[in-house]
Amino acid sequence: MKLLYFAWIRSKVGLSEERVSLPDHVGNVGDLVDWLVARGPNYAAALSERKVVKVAVNQEYVGFDHPVKSGDEIAFFPPVTGG
Repeated sequence: MKLLYFAWIRSKVGLSEERVSLPDHVGNVGDLVDWLVARGPNYAAALSERKVVKVAVNQEYVGFDHPVKSGDEIAFFPPVTGG
């Protein structure tokens, strides 16, 4: 699974992208975020406020109940503002 991090999420995690093996207990985006937060304080700081983190699976915005599987590309974004 390929994970992509953007803007301040990237800064807090310390990576712009990484490849991970999907643990067996991870079935949806929420499970993935829980697993990432448990990996360390950088992930916890970046993903602690789920209400503001946007997630895309295979380039489509999804909710935290969206299923994930090996081979997916998951991107994490902060809120997008326009003007």
